Amino acid sequence: MAQVPQTFLDGLAVRTWCGLALRALGRARAEIDAINVYPVADGDTGTNLYLTVESAATAVEAVFAGYETQPVGPTLADAVRAMAHGALIGARGNSGTILAQLLRGMAQVLAADGAQPRCDGPALRLALRRAADSARQAVAHPVEGTVLTVASAAADAAERADGDCGTVARAAHQGARAALAATPAQLGVLARAGVVDAGGSGLVAVLGALVEACTGETADAEPDRVASTPNALPDPEPDPETEAGPAPAPDADAGDCAAEDGGPAFEVIYLLEADDTAVARLRTRLDALGDSLVVVGGDGLWNVHVHVDDAGAAVEAGVEAGRPYRIRITHFGLGDVHTGGPRPPRERAQRAVVAVVPGQGLAELYTEAGATTVLARPGEPPASGELLAAVRRAHAREVVLLPNDAELRDTAAAAAEQARTEGVRVALIPTRSAVQGLAALAVSEPGRRFDEDVVQMTSAAGATRYGEVVVAEHRSWTTAGICQAGDVLGLIDGDVAVIGADVTATAETVLDRMLQAGGELVTLVIGDEAPKTVAAHLETRVREAYLAVDTVVYGGGHQGALLLIGVE
Repeated sequence: MAQVPQTFLDGLAVRTWCGLALRALGRARAEIDAINVYPVADGDTGTNLYLTVESAATAVEAVFAGYETQPVGPTLADAVRAMAHGALIGARGNSGTILAQLLRGMAQVLAADGAQPRCDGPALRLALRRAADSARQAVAHPVEGTVLTVASAAADAAERADGDCGTVARAAHQGARAALAATPAQLGVLARAGVVDAGGSGLVAVLGALVEACTGETADAEPDRVASTPNALPDPEPDPETEAGPAPAPDADAGDCAAEDGGPAFEVIYLLEADDTAVARLRTRLDALGDSLVVVGGDGLWNVHVHVDDAGAAVEAGVEAGRPYRIRITHFGLGDVHTGGPRPPRERAQRAVVAVVPGQGLAELYTEAGATTVLARPGEPPASGELLAAVRRAHAREVVLLPNDAELRDTAAAAAEQARTEGVRVALIPTRSAVQGLAALAVSEPGRRFDEDVVQMTSAAGATRYGEVVVAEHRSWTTAGICQAGDVLGLIDGDVAVIGADVTATAETVLDRMLQAGGELVTLVIGDEAPKTVAAHLETRVREAYLAVDTVVYGGGHQGALLLIGVE
């Protein structure tokens, strides 16, 4: 009989694991979203897990790209550190934040000083135990019947396994599946809804991908099908007064979840640069402000997640602790309450516009015009999963997608293609600037036939020249010559046209060149870092030099560019 080869985990296997986990969550996302009733019934756990793993996979791919010219690829330590860091900075929601800590716990073992270049069975057992324990410690008030229970069961099963990486991974997966099936008996809200835990279901998918990455074979059995209807469990609905199980349903002050009859109005998430002492104080303060508190990370970088009524106080607490950034505040709508009860289905709109915008000011402007927005912070372009989530959030039969950035065209195309497989009719208009997107949005008429509306929006965007004024970050060659760090650059249609020293003067030169070809309307979007007088100066310039041209001015907020210019 042929000997079964020993399996192991190395840098390449981690890369494979990321890709397989992303595909597994992509397939299961809608199903996981559908059973998401705990800690908040907001139907986004599958999407949040997908976006978290997408960020992890992107970080690992970046590490491999950096080794393309090297004779050997990244080490196991390189890959797992990147995976953990990518998950940390991209973690979404309660379950995504916990998954990031699970991966960080594994990395603490597999990338430790003196760790082997390949992970064997004993090392994987230790890594899975560290992952489960560190995730539980990150949650303010752990509750059984959640992803924490599933992670602990996976670690317990792994510790009982004797063999190579593949053997240990299979044992962990099987232990997780068994624990997932038992979650309704541990958490009353799950039993009443007839579902298993959504976060735990996602972890089972990730562990199944680990099995395949280690062995080249799929997990032994199909994952448990998650129930999504109230009577899907084999046993009748238990009486909440007499329900038995390893742990009772949490009460109103259970901190990593909200009370089943109501809860805080906002979800607050941010990355935080702070030391351990400050984070310890932050945990105490946030625990008093709300619930669902999860703080993960270390070595000066943390991901903070909490549900509160006072979002400002949660952010202020972060400011006192260190430097919070990538702040995301989500308001739980009336249908997204902290409850396990079913939500009435929301009727689909006929048509919607989804747009990527570079600043909060433009986001508000687009939202007022009826668009669903995705905020692209400076240096942080959204991933395809984030655009796809926005298309789903728009909840329409027909969607017009405006990427508003030439470099986002492929990302937007991937999101559009996935949305089409879900039955949404999507048209991608290749807008290259937010001012082109504004022009397209201005002519949109939902009552018009979809194809005709797309043609009109595309025509309006194409007829809009776009410019921007930015500050050079380093010395480089441009189409207008060599620029130095700190120079003011004026770009027209994506190419550097002017190199200057003064923002207002450079902006005026750019505007004059754009208007040489004619125009009827100038749109100015002013960033927070631009001089306060630049808008008035440019308005005066247009009024005095171009008599038939109108000007509109908007505040763009922190948008990266000092100024965006559109000429129609």
